[in-house]
Amino acid sequence: MLKVIDSILWATATVMIVISGIYFTFKLNFVQFNFKEMFKNILKKGSTITPFQSLMMVLGGRIGVGSIAGIALAIYLGGIGSIFWMWVIGFVATANAFAETVLGVKYKEKDERHIAKGGPSYYLKNGLNKPNLGKLYAYIIVVSQVIGFLSIQANTITKSITNYININPLIIGLIIMILSFLILNKGTKKIFEFSSKLVPIMTLIYVVSALIVIIKNITLIPSIFTNIIKEAFNFKAVGFGFLTTLIVGIQRGIFSNEAGLGTGAIAASAVEVDYPASQGFVQMIGIYITTFLVCTATAIVILTSDINFIGNNLNGIEITQNAFIYHFGNMGNFIIIMSIILFAFSTILSGYYDAESNLKFLIKINEKKLFILKIISCLVLLISSITAANFIWKIVNILTAILAIINIYALINLKKDVIYELKRYQKCGKMK
Repeated sequence: MLKVIDSILWATATVMIVISGIYFTFKLNFVQFNFKEMFKNILKKGSTITPFQSLMMVLGGRIGVGSIAGIALAIYLGGIGSIFWMWVIGFVATANAFAETVLGVKYKEKDERHIAKGGPSYYLKNGLNKPNLGKLYAYIIVVSQVIGFLSIQANTITKSITNYININPLIIGLIIMILSFLILNKGTKKIFEFSSKLVPIMTLIYVVSALIVIIKNITLIPSIFTNIIKEAFNFKAVGFGFLTTLIVGIQRGIFSNEAGLGTGAIAASAVEVDYPASQGFVQMIGIYITTFLVCTATAIVILTSDINFIGNNLNGIEITQNAFIYHFGNMGNFIIIMSIILFAFSTILSGYYDAESNLKFLIKINEKKLFILKIISCLVLLISSITAANFIWKIVNILTAILAIINIYALINLKKDVIYELKRYQKCGKMK
């Protein structure tokens, strides 16, 4: 039953995300290719949170374990052609990221500490006048992030370490819980500051490792890219081969960059800016880093290795781990484990912030209630490190599809606001 529900919801969400992305791409005059504005706005200062810090926070949520395991599964299930369609949806869905960020900033509010808070819940209420739909989105975010994504990340960290080192999972869970609490208890600003330091380091480690692989196998790279494009249009594939490649690639792109889910707009709204469009430009950088740097890096490491894809119980982590071991020996194991720990931990921080922001949307919250949320989140991290997360992941998958459907509904109905804000940015001479 869960599988059927998941398939129906994600089929609907995928179609909506693709159509919305194509619409905004043309209506906003291919805004996702204006790299000059992206990098110009990332250097601006913020009164409390800077554009760079917000980008790193959102990027911490976008770059997750899926960037390691998910891409491997895409190649395994959909063939190497699925990577091409992942790139395509990356370009298309980036326009959604711009739109949701603009709306998040435009319709944000301030909490009792004068820190800006926004995202789909806020533009559903303040822009679309759908407060109940905003509450539904907020409830789903709180549940899916605290109970779901935090559980999965802690569970993944624990498994990656225990597979390599013989250690009690409870010890790892305690370490994750304590470290998380020390950071979360410092408040919103410290969470953003920590993410702004952690995310660049983890991304650099992973991408540089892939770059070493590329340099060592430079003669294979042209043929790999040629085969990716060739297999993407392999209409002669047996049965539904082409459709499988297309669908897997599109869905993997959506899962990896989260453009269209609305979650990226939550942390992006924390920055004080004169023009919402300026934050829209900044957040598009995150899609490119996730899809075209991290995910492509994973694909290249796998495709330049001699990995046997035959097996009944293969999972993405196994495939990527074996590929890194092929290239780096035992050091490859260390690289993967460190990447998993850093990627998962950044997602924990981002997920908690999203939950906190949406809890503030639902209820008036004081320091005592906020402390309770932090304690619950940390206890979830501890418990999930010693329990299975398979069932939780199935539920979260369904909830994520619902988030996408609600968010795209809001984007389409508020499309005039997005177009207006871009024109206002251009008219005021900010875009030359």
